[in-house]
Amino acid sequence: MKTLHPEGWKPAKGYANGIAARGTLVFVAGQIGWDADQRLVGDGFVAQARQALSNVGAVVAEAGGLPEHVVRLTWYVVDKAEYEGAARALGEAYREVLGRHFPAMTLVEVAALLEPGAKVEIEATAVVPDPFIDPASA
Repeated sequence: MKTLHPEGWKPAKGYANGIAARGTLVFVAGQIGWDADQRLVGDGFVAQARQALSNVGAVVAEAGGLPEHVVRLTWYVVDKAEYEGAARALGEAYREVLGRHFPAMTLVEVAALLEPGAKVEIEATAVVPDPFIDPASA
């Protein structure tokens, strides 16, 4: 996997401008802040975002991937000001779940999400590297 940063551009903060990768593509449907029983973890933005990121990680793990295999995240939030106001706590929650891996990201403010009470939905794309096959053992 390679982070793409065009020469002369200012550094991206908290995301990558692009990622190049090879392997098995994993497309993760939009995940909201609910648990395995489809109950929202609370009404706080950061708690819901942490759970949505954890759900993304669980789907990627199901494909044999790790958090660092996520190459793109798209965040849908119902209140951009709430997202901005939670920046520090959100950053901590993000690092707890995904570490210091920052894929290409997009944030979109939407009027509403399908699930009542949901404040954030995150969809992802991951590329799980193909396993190394030693030609000598084949």
